[in-house]
Amino acid sequence: MEILMAIVVGILFTCATYLMLSKSILRIIIGTGLLSHGAHLLILTMGGLKRGAVPLLGEHAKNYVDPLPQALILTAIVISFGVTSFFLVLAYRAYQELGTDNMDLLRGTEANE
Repeated sequence: MEILMAIVVGILFTCATYLMLSKSILRIIIGTGLLSHGAHLLILTMGGLKRGAVPLLGEHAKNYVDPLPQALILTAIVISFGVTSFFLVLAYRAYQELGTDNMDLLRGTEANE
């Protein structure tokens, strides 16, 4: 199962890199979202894909799953949602002001003023 997850993470990183190297700002935002999803899957895979009981102390505290990777991923999902929403608002505002989402045209805006 870890091999399959490693392949999926590699595909996500590859697609994210391709999208982040494009000229459209919306593709860059989608690429950062894919990159964060790939990082979440990587953390989950590195934490170990095993089955076990809920980590509660008691009679059956022998085989339990470590909750730390899930907690880290949950925190990372919330942070990436906030960053993605900020990027979307920033892209919308830049499109309203400049009328384009092309990164090459956005780079030349400070020289035109």
